[in-house]
Amino acid sequence: MILESLEEAHSGGARLAASCDVMGISPRMVERWKASQDSEDGRQGPKSEPANKLTEGERARLLAVVNSPEYRDLPPKQIVPLLADKGTYLASESTVYRVLHEADLMAHRERSRPAVHSHPREHLADGPNQVWSWDITYLPSSIRGAFFYLYLIMDVWSRKIVGFEIHAEESMELSSSMIDRVCKEMGIDKEQLVLHSDNGGPMKGATMLATLQKLGVMPSFSRPHVSDDNPYSEALFRTLKYRPEYPGKPFDTPDAALTWVSGFVLWYNTKHLHSGIRFVTPDDRHFGRSEAILANRRNVYENAKRKRPERWSGKTRNWNPVEAVVLNPETRSQKGAAQ
Repeated sequence: MILESLEEAHSGGARLAASCDVMGISPRMVERWKASQDSEDGRQGPKSEPANKLTEGERARLLAVVNSPEYRDLPPKQIVPLLADKGTYLASESTVYRVLHEADLMAHRERSRPAVHSHPREHLADGPNQVWSWDITYLPSSIRGAFFYLYLIMDVWSRKIVGFEIHAEESMELSSSMIDRVCKEMGIDKEQLVLHSDNGGPMKGATMLATLQKLGVMPSFSRPHVSDDNPYSEALFRTLKYRPEYPGKPFDTPDAALTWVSGFVLWYNTKHLHSGIRFVTPDDRHFGRSEAILANRRNVYENAKRKRPERWSGKTRNWNPVEAVVLNPETRSQKGAAQ
């Protein structure tokens, strides 16, 4: 059977050495099999069982003990010394693990089972004020051990910063007040808004959730400790803290921090050509001016290609608008499992 598989792999273009490595045998062994009269797998395997193997009775007793109410919630590394304290030896720790594995009993045995967090739901935005992302980041304070906190909300589709505040503490009351204020200022259709955040207390507190329910806003949350589930806010904070103008010294007061962040937000929304939206500003995209800008760029490139076609080996640069943006896109396997 092994030789037939090797021949099939070889006829398909696989090298003998690579095929043997996959099967865990040596090419020299295969050559000996081919040279023999029957051309079959010549491995004999052990002719007798190990002398120290557990008997069926010992195996049954071991399984009965480790699955008893006293030990069923403990791993073998806890069971073996506890049995030794009582003057009982059934098997080594490695043997207990092997027997449990063979009996398909190696699931998590402790009561404190690790939590399983499903991938956050996919949200698609094809226009402004459909999906917002928000988070809180630290800003350095001149007071040792203290920080100022930047609360910041952005529109995922346009990348526009739609609201922000600076506070001396993290609080769900402050968070809910800001969300309420920004929603009213933007005059959004709350029935279609999704607000995504991580799992921090200010994001998931009862006051915050009650505010979202009152506003008719759908909350969405990242998995714990998975920054990739909130990528737009994480990328924005990185842009903020890597600006050349970012202060080299801590902020003395919340007002000083607010002044600097206000200048950053003005630059980001009105001057920053964002790579994720074809290098237009968030404001231009949010307020519908980006299509005309991109159409003009396409004309410029097409005219340049007509004048000097020898300089273009293919199509001109893609200046088509980014129609939709997906937050936490599902993989094909996840979509198939959900259907």
